[in-house]
Amino acid sequence: MRTRFLSKCTNDEVDAYLDRSDVLFVAAGVTELHGGLPLDAESVLSEAMALQLADKTDSLVLHNLPYLYAGATASGRGTTQVSVRSSIDYLYALSESLIRQGFRRIIWTSLHGPAGLFISPVIRDIFDTHKVPMLYIDALEALLHGQAGDILGGHSGDDPFGDLTVAAYDILGRLNDVPLTTPDTEYWAQRRKPSIGFAQDLVATAFGSGSVAYYFNDLTDHMRTQALRTIDDRSAAAARGRLAFTALMDQIPITKLIDDLKALDLYNQNAMDRHPSAAGPLAWPARS
Repeated sequence: MRTRFLSKCTNDEVDAYLDRSDVLFVAAGVTELHGGLPLDAESVLSEAMALQLADKTDSLVLHNLPYLYAGATASGRGTTQVSVRSSIDYLYALSESLIRQGFRRIIWTSLHGPAGLFISPVIRDIFDTHKVPMLYIDALEALLHGQAGDILGGHSGDDPFGDLTVAAYDILGRLNDVPLTTPDTEYWAQRRKPSIGFAQDLVATAFGSGSVAYYFNDLTDHMRTQALRTIDDRSAAAARGRLAFTALMDQIPITKLIDDLKALDLYNQNAMDRHPSAAGPLAWPARS
């Protein structure tokens, strides 16, 4: 295809695509404090992930979703913070449009920790209302708790997640958007104990900011950023990160997941045929 990004396609190109496939990757992003990196770092991570998975499966990507719930980074003046509720409502309405357009296998991607707070409720409510099973791939969960942790454990650089982020900018053709480290920003590269460290037992009781609410008191808590003093340093980080990014994407059996999503759709249809009480639409609750 000329482009994988839905918004960069012509209407005729989308029409032709939907005649042969119904798969869409949706990259959920955020605009938030991210150490010495641009505010859209985690949006870029989600988009690069969606793009690589779409390339593997000859699919389309919906991007440009950078203004969703951020979380604890609201203490940064660059962070755009909207509520969890607003994010859910927006993504629900967006999902309804995508289903009307003809996308049946919709797959959400994100490397933003709190993303599950607003993606997972949409997946459940869309299914109850429209009977379309969507999928959420939480790559951060894979990095922290899955086999992908071995990929970063064997990483050659000092900051594997930072390298992944720089690589994501490179994958999207935006490497020059990553600023070089200056004396004024050197403190972002320093290793410090997180100010929220005393509450780790509270934070650890549930994943993805779903346990307890807080704001970062020390802005360097999110994220410590490696020093990139020269263009060569930045290019080297991107090269290291691309290797890790590719290895991470290879850990996701995306072709099987897409096939399984179609099989699940048929399974659900059979379940509703057998149990009509599950087939009725549920009204989206009215806002007061």
